[in-house]
Amino acid sequence: MKSRKTITTIAIGMLFITVLMNLFNNDVWDVNEEMLKEEVISIEQSVETVNLLDVTPFEWDMVYSFDPYTSKEKVYETVGYKWDTISETVSEGMNQIVFMKDEKVVCYLFGYPQNNRYGIYFSGEGFNHVAQRINSNDDLTFQVKKSGDFVYLINY
Repeated sequence: MKSRKTITTIAIGMLFITVLMNLFNNDVWDVNEEMLKEEVISIEQSVETVNLLDVTPFEWDMVYSFDPYTSKEKVYETVGYKWDTISETVSEGMNQIVFMKDEKVVCYLFGYPQNNRYGIYFSGEGFNHVAQRINSNDDLTFQVKKSGDFVYLINY
């Protein structure tokens, strides 16, 4: 009987440690993307324009929007280092956006806007033949377009 309690206690302890590790192991760019998503999809229907700084609940100084089909290697080369949760776009309709602060990734947005419930589109300074880039000192006024449950921020 005592060994059964010990095994149960150990199993519960291991489960608790696993949950804690998952909670604290979320990468900053994933956490920030979730907060960004919440901010963008909560923009009220009557709002026509927003400043990108007002809907990004984290600090950033540069943001890149990568062209469709850009390889992981080109993304890594452009931002200056590799990180583990990156994918390649496989279609023209996907977003692949990287927010940087002090040359570190602070937010990574990837996927179809329809799946994410929001999308961000901009044209900035062409960079490295694979991305558009804007910095936090540029004109960051974005038009807000809502379509059903989806929100699009557009700056062209």
